[in-house]
Amino acid sequence: MEILQVAQHADDLDRAAAFYENLLGEAPAARFDPPGLLFFNIGIGRLLLEKGAPSALVYVQVDDVAETVERLRSDGVRVVTEPHVIFTHADDAIGPAGNDEWMAFIEDSEGNTVGLVSYEPRHDP
Repeated sequence: MEILQVAQHADDLDRAAAFYENLLGEAPAARFDPPGLLFFNIGIGRLLLEKGAPSALVYVQVDDVAETVERLRSDGVRVVTEPHVIFTHADDAIGPAGNDEWMAFIEDSEGNTVGLVSYEPRHDP
């Protein structure tokens, strides 16, 4: 089984489309308006943006959390939580072994919090 789709609240589809296209580096895959549905393909799943959806906490894997946060900050995106190591993976149970899991949180154009995640080889002190 795989997660097929996550729905996220968006009051303004044009504004949300611009925000997520910048974040994901991809144009929307489909838009149906009416009724007001905007889709982005992310990996094997889809992100659905729609006015009727509740706010969800979506986590997006990026190549480098710190770099992504700085790029988004320069675009005026509000950073909720700065990049930090949240976990070190000793095995492959929930992430790649030998890697630190970096995370940060930003606010999207619709007021939703979005988590950014990246993995970086562990650097022993």
